[in-house]
Amino acid sequence: MFNTIEIDRKKLTIMGVQFPNLETLESTANAIGSNMFEGFEPTSKSVEIIRDYVIGKITLSELIKFAKEKSYV
Repeated sequence: MFNTIEIDRKKLTIMGVQFPNLETLESTANAIGSNMFEGFEPTSKSVEIIRDYVIGKITLSELIKFAKEKSYV
C-alpha cells in the first residue's frame, strides 16, 4: 500500500520540516517519493536529515552515519 506525506508548497514544508526554497523542497520530495516505492517510510526526523544533506548542512559521511545508526526514526 502506498502512503502519502504532507507537503505544503506555500509554507515550504514536508511533514512539518521547513525548507529554504521551493526548488529544494521539490527535489527532496521527489527523492523521498522514489525511495517510498522501495519501502522507505519517512519520518519528520528523516526528512530533516535529508534536507540537511541536500542543503549542504551535513556531509555524505554524516548522512551514512545517521542511516547506519537509524537516527532518522
